[in-house]
Amino acid sequence: MNRRMMLGAAGALLAGAARAQHHGHHGANIPADQMSALRGPNPQALTPEQLAQRVIESPAPPGAPGRWVARAPLPLPRSEMAWATSWNNRLHVIGGYARGQVDKPYHHIYDPVADRWQDGAPLPRGANHVGVVADAGRIYALGGFTEQNRSADNLAFAYDVARDRWDRIAPMPRPRGAGAVAAVGGKIYHIGGATDPAPERASIGWTEVYDPQGDRWTILRALPAARDHAGVAVWEGRIHIVGGRFNTFENNTGLHHVYDPASDTWRLRAPIPTPRSGHGMVLLRGRMWCFGGEERLFDAQNRPIDRVLGSTESYDPVTDSWLSHAPMPTPRHGLGAALVGDWIHVAGGGPIVGGGIQTAVHEAFQPG
Repeated sequence: MNRRMMLGAAGALLAGAARAQHHGHHGANIPADQMSALRGPNPQALTPEQLAQRVIESPAPPGAPGRWVARAPLPLPRSEMAWATSWNNRLHVIGGYARGQVDKPYHHIYDPVADRWQDGAPLPRGANHVGVVADAGRIYALGGFTEQNRSADNLAFAYDVARDRWDRIAPMPRPRGAGAVAAVGGKIYHIGGATDPAPERASIGWTEVYDPQGDRWTILRALPAARDHAGVAVWEGRIHIVGGRFNTFENNTGLHHVYDPASDTWRLRAPIPTPRSGHGMVLLRGRMWCFGGEERLFDAQNRPIDRVLGSTESYDPVTDSWLSHAPMPTPRHGLGAALVGDWIHVAGGGPIVGGGIQTAVHEAFQPG
């Protein structure tokens, strides 16, 4: 074993020891009133086989653990939002799977001071995997699927936070869902995702920008590696696209690309240590924090091994390096994640691989 491999192994062992000491509750079940099934009867508890899907280890060197706290659950179990956003110290969770359907227009708003949820104006049409971002008092909701992770549309809406009202804006040039959305310089960038035909549901690398002043879209240089369900964050005017999947969660990637809107160029950066898709990614204190996700691996006999990721990893854009931190108390994917104050809030999501179960679980993370 060479020195680099020895250091990596030692770091992983230290991280694992720290988690075992401080986070021994990841086998705990989810209350029945915080779960619902997409099809069939609602589960009273996750089975031992389903609980065994949880994975919290990370190969990244350990950083300060930080802490997770439980907050008020969502009003109803939901998953497959893409993902969530915040404005004026409120968390907004929009669209997704809920109550046995995949095309719901739900819009829930969380007040961290009161630790309470309320209903916002519903999305004008129901969809899952809707790309959302907030900027200048508006929340943009772009595209999405009207079937289960399939059948994309090109519809685009803007929500006026002060008026609690949605307005239709110019449709996107092409239909897609599960894309990454970011706001830079007053413009809205929509990157990657997946599109039709529904039986194929292939990942795309499209990069398009919306100008609210002119209500128009422009096509830009495509993401070099087409993928969907990726994480997105903005630092110093550049857009970071981290992880995601090539078509399905059987093909996760750790790829990390950075887009510079000023030059319309893409560059590679250090990959995320744990390849993942369907995860949350939020900028806080100059670092990008990633958590959650799902994947399917295969053993030597080609039998599937399903994993729901609970590991928390953060990226320093100055040093181009990653660290690991306290894992999520309840590993999930397809969740709503956004910054509210000095806390990253993670609401809803699926506790098993795929969209079969939704949760109302809501936990918040603060770095150490």
